[in-house]
Amino acid sequence: MSTATRIYKGLSRRERAGWIIGLTPVQAFVCVGLAIPVILALAAGRFGQALALGGLCGTAAALVVVPVRGRPALRWLGHLLLYRVGVALGWSRWQSRAVTGQATDLDEPDLPGVLARLRFPDGPPLRDVGRVCLIHDTGEGRWGATARLTHAGVGMLSDAQCERLANRLGNLLLSIGHREVIDRMSLLVRTVPDDGADYQAWRADHDVPDAPALARQATEELDRLVGAVSVRHEVFVTLSGTEDSLRRPAAAAGGGVAGRAAVLYRVLDGLEDKLKSLGATGVKWLSGPELAVAIRTGFNPASAAGLAARRHRAGNEEGVRWATAGPVHAPAPSARAYYHDGFATVSYSVLMPEAGTVFGSLGGLLAVKTAGERRSLAIHYETLSQHRSRKAVRRLRFRTGVVRDWKSSKGFNAGAAEAREAGGARAQEHAVAAGHGIVRFAVASAVTIPDTWNVEDHAAKLENDIAGRFQLLRMELAQDAGFVAAVLPVGVGLPRLRGGGAS
Repeated sequence: MSTATRIYKGLSRRERAGWIIGLTPVQAFVCVGLAIPVILALAAGRFGQALALGGLCGTAAALVVVPVRGRPALRWLGHLLLYRVGVALGWSRWQSRAVTGQATDLDEPDLPGVLARLRFPDGPPLRDVGRVCLIHDTGEGRWGATARLTHAGVGMLSDAQCERLANRLGNLLLSIGHREVIDRMSLLVRTVPDDGADYQAWRADHDVPDAPALARQATEELDRLVGAVSVRHEVFVTLSGTEDSLRRPAAAAGGGVAGRAAVLYRVLDGLEDKLKSLGATGVKWLSGPELAVAIRTGFNPASAAGLAARRHRAGNEEGVRWATAGPVHAPAPSARAYYHDGFATVSYSVLMPEAGTVFGSLGGLLAVKTAGERRSLAIHYETLSQHRSRKAVRRLRFRTGVVRDWKSSKGFNAGAAEAREAGGARAQEHAVAAGHGIVRFAVASAVTIPDTWNVEDHAAKLENDIAGRFQLLRMELAQDAGFVAAVLPVGVGLPRLRGGGAS
């Protein structure tokens, strides 16, 4: 949970912290139920039976309670069962309908997994930028739009400049929280191996036939030395809001897709200046073909060169049709990697340290070490409304107060971690009362390489680049969903809020 003006520097907390010795009510109820047979056996004097039941029930309680890399063992077993069922029934395998000649409508999306629930209708023209593609998440009932940002990065900025950008990001999230239309923002950065396709096309058009031979030789040598290891970055931002918040103003604007687009456009117009205050020199809202290109190159980085050359020859910004935006072939994902179109991607969830971190410290996750490797980093934010923020901090303050008072009444001293949690709860309640907001966030990262390379070696390099600063949890058994959250600019990646908490 963070106040909006101190993004990355507030205290991060679990959304569903346990009330009873760190356990959720369901876990506590199961543990009590498992303890009853043991207590009854002891009360009846059957000590041998009580010992046997204690071993069985203790093992079952450990499966329910003890976390193993972020998930209790029993949940691991359930997820493994679902994963094996999906593989056995063929649900995890994917092949494009266009490849098999079954595509009847080239404008109908043909995407695998989580993406199958998304629809991409084109909205009406927005000012002089043309039509903007809307992203309709039918599963969560959300509407959004994606923009490509032109940004120089933060690697060369001073600490004071990074602090200034952090404050501006906090102000941007705070302004989102005060709007009724949108509540989520996703920032995505992808490295792009620069194969020189754009540069070669430019050189072909601007070549001087009578250029000195020595100049040509020097240019070609520089291309060989520098071009092989050059890396560019793509930056995307996706803003979205719920159907419930859009329905009424969209009806007043005419209803349907056009009405929802009109309501979203009003917000997008007002946020462009705030995005530019973060250092973006350009904000380009993507049309349907342009968003399809971003998804296509996400699945197949090697297709970027051909698409760039075709766009250069055509002299416009035409992209690809939605029927060909997805992968051509994606076999059943392994438990630890996702394979697609001759590439393999390993996705991680990035856990923030309890003490917080500073703006720009995640840059190590984008440090490409091998030519041909691609890395991605996505940060998904959701700003809670003032009502939900006040409710969350009151619940947190009440819970920490109850636990502290109960321990004090039993003669137990409060530990440093508990005192820090209680102090943080009070500070956050004061911040919310002063008008600040609460931001949920999730961070995902991924590395993509050709599937003929050693996947584990490159995954280990990514883990080593951030070791000691952040904890990476590999998205075991859910690599396909992790790929969508970390690589594709569609705003999918933050789970639905349950229980009204915040992080």
